[in-house]
Amino acid sequence: MTAVPSVGGRPPVIAVAMALALGAAVSLGLARFSYALLLPPMRADLDWSYLVAGAMNTVNAAGYLVGALLVPRLLARADARLAMLGGSALAALLLAAHGLVVADAWLFALRLATGVASAATFVGGGVLAARLATEPGVSGGSGRSGLVLGIYYGGTGVGIVASALLVPPLAGRAAPHAWQGAWIALGVVAGVATAITALATRHLAAAPAAGARTAFHWRPFRFGLAGYFMFGLGYIGYMTFVITLLREQRLGSAAITAFYVLLGVAVIASSWLWAGLLQRFRGGESLAILNALLAVATALPVLSAAPLAVFASALLFGGVFLSVVASTTALVRHNLPPAGWAGGIGAFTIVFAAGQIVGPTLIGWVADASGGLARGFVVSALVLAGGALLAAAQKPLARG
Repeated sequence: MTAVPSVGGRPPVIAVAMALALGAAVSLGLARFSYALLLPPMRADLDWSYLVAGAMNTVNAAGYLVGALLVPRLLARADARLAMLGGSALAALLLAAHGLVVADAWLFALRLATGVASAATFVGGGVLAARLATEPGVSGGSGRSGLVLGIYYGGTGVGIVASALLVPPLAGRAAPHAWQGAWIALGVVAGVATAITALATRHLAAAPAAGARTAFHWRPFRFGLAGYFMFGLGYIGYMTFVITLLREQRLGSAAITAFYVLLGVAVIASSWLWAGLLQRFRGGESLAILNALLAVATALPVLSAAPLAVFASALLFGGVFLSVVASTTALVRHNLPPAGWAGGIGAFTIVFAAGQIVGPTLIGWVADASGGLARGFVVSALVLAGGALLAAAQKPLARG
């Protein structure tokens, strides 16, 4: 595909979008989704129940919620690029710090703080991506603006692939607390990604827009917000426990690494796969379609442990779930003026975080009962299907 040309001597828009995507790689791919790979060795080493293992991600999501509540206020006064880079640098330091402790209390505290830093990175980057999508030569009927948003959120796949290649060999070493080395390596990679993003986005205009304090009204977006809450509640169970489920189903280590790499590659590819969909629909249609596909992907490894079903689940889930996030940014951008984007993206991030707070502990609680992880995955699939129905009721607004 031909890249969008540079404007006024600035780097090409698509190149800047790819640099911004490394922020998503840090905030979600490295800071959150790497935990699925680290959970089995940490659970075995530290003697965790499923409830405690899920609570680690619940605390991370709680920190994310705190950050999501604070960041819109920050973005009304400060540079969105500074918020993104500051959050990303802090997340890198916190990830490395995970490798220096073993006590549950310290790990809970670090997961909480990492969630706050991740929210600053992700929301700040989302605002920058939304602004970037309005650059000359991007907007229009070609779907390029949807592609810019898709590239940003699809950057999470880069972090997932990096985690899949780094964590298993480091955490699987025959050494005391071998998983600690994997956390330190993730912190180093996050630091390098932050530096690249800083260099490549230094020309990106990111000062608060006039009128950035425009209030966001929740009621007109109630069905989209409710559908997105159900997404946060449902998807996080899969991303927390899927590796543990596959290990229980006796899938080999090489196959599990291939599964997670495939999932990450599918996330990256989703940037192009759903760009037209995000550009076409102004209501909740995109969110509804993607939630429904996720419900199918979540149910697949429960219905069959055969490699074909397992890898199909990775391909479908990875190809969809971050585009759900992109669909809400597109919904905000389609229906609100630029002065309302920060508040709108922040509101959707809040309900997303709220769902993630409940999800891991809920699935862990269900898994500790007689049904095991398989029953927890069924619950997640049903929640996602409910989210699809809610999102379908979201109608476009009169912009302004």
